[in-house]
Formats: sequence, C-alpha cells, structure tokens
Amino acid sequence: MTRFPPTIRLGAELRRAAELIGSSEVGQLMVLDHDGRFVGVLSEGDVVRAVLPGADDVREAGSIAAAFAAFVARGHELAGREVDALVITDAITLRPEDDLTAAAVVMADRRIRRLPVVEDGRLCGTVSRTDLCRAVLAHA
Repeated sequence: MTRFPPTIRLGAELRRAAELIGSSEVGQLMVLDHDGRFVGVLSEGDVVRAVLPGADDVREAGSIAAAFAAFVARGHELAGREVDALVITDAITLRPEDDLTAAAVVMADRRIRRLPVVEDGRLCGTVSRTDLCRAVLAHA
C-alpha cells in the first residue's frame, strides 16, 4: 500500500491538478474535503477530457501542431476552474482489512489502476496494481 498518495482538495484549480498529476506521475489524485475526509478520485483522463477542444476545433486546426495549440489554449482557458465537477465521488474503495485477492479481481475486472484505502472516512493510502505485483514477488 502507498501510505501517502498524492491528494488534492475540493475547490482546487484544474491547473493545480495537472501540476500534481505531472509531478507525481500517478494517474489519479485522491480528493479530500476541507476537513481532510476522502470524497473521491480525480483521474488524469478526466482532466485531459475536460480540456480537449471540440471535434470541430480539431478538424479546423488542419495539422497536429495546430490541434495541439488548440488543446493548450483550451487548457489555459479552463486552468482556473475548480476540479469539483470532475471528481468521481462514487469511487470503489478498500478498507485496511480487505483481502488483496478480492481487490486484485476488482482492479482487473474494472481496469482500475489504483484503489483508495479508506477507514471511517479517512484516506489511509492506496493500493495499486504495482503494489499487488510487489506483494506477489515478495511471497514467491
């Protein structure tokens, strides 16, 4: 388990989420409310989809470089927006005492890379597919 995963607070700007995802090199940020309670997950995919220009904008761009410029421009336009609307609030979570085999099955079936571990509303850490691989190697 990763004990101190990257987190972001409700109300944070999209710009901050992009910075954290880029610097921490994880695909999801754990989202906490202002009291430090776990509320959900913000994925890098959701951030990218939020700033994607519309299909018409990309077609009109005419080249990959121009389409990328449209993507960057949209990112600048939305950078100050709050992340709250993008948060997955019905995230699948684990409890510290949950069985890792069951977690592995859920992660494989749903193609989830990382699950939050939550106890009494507090984030304890996360379990990733990498953590599961490490556990297998440690007990091989």
